[in-house]
Amino acid sequence: MNTYDRLYVAYLYYFNEMRDYFECHEVMEELWLEEGRSPLYQGLLQVAVGLYHHANGNVSGSIKLFSAGLDKLSNYPADALGIDLAQLRDDSAKYLLQLHGIQQEMFAPYDLDIRILDPDLQTLVDEMKLNPPEGDHDHD
Repeated sequence: MNTYDRLYVAYLYYFNEMRDYFECHEVMEELWLEEGRSPLYQGLLQVAVGLYHHANGNVSGSIKLFSAGLDKLSNYPADALGIDLAQLRDDSAKYLLQLHGIQQEMFAPYDLDIRILDPDLQTLVDEMKLNPPEGDHDHD
């Protein structure tokens, strides 16, 4: 069984279940710092913050974060970290394209899904749904 950091599971929980992109940023930043600042974690963090910025009306910030996130995620395998990273890259690239054209065609912020490929990881996320974290990412 693959072992996944609890903070990573929390990131997926906040991203897919709660749609709380600010909290995604909080838990992923902590993991990113703990794990030696991996570009993969940073890219996932930046996609979440890109969604957060657009939802809050900061289009230029959203474009910047999606661009940086896609740049970091581009070098990883399609199924890195037990998720469908290829799909997330495609969905993020489409979102970024729409952001670039927002002057011509407005669109409302919408959620992206991170498809979980590893059944073990899905189980961990499902368990977290039953016992949600209570903003306890500062100290476990």
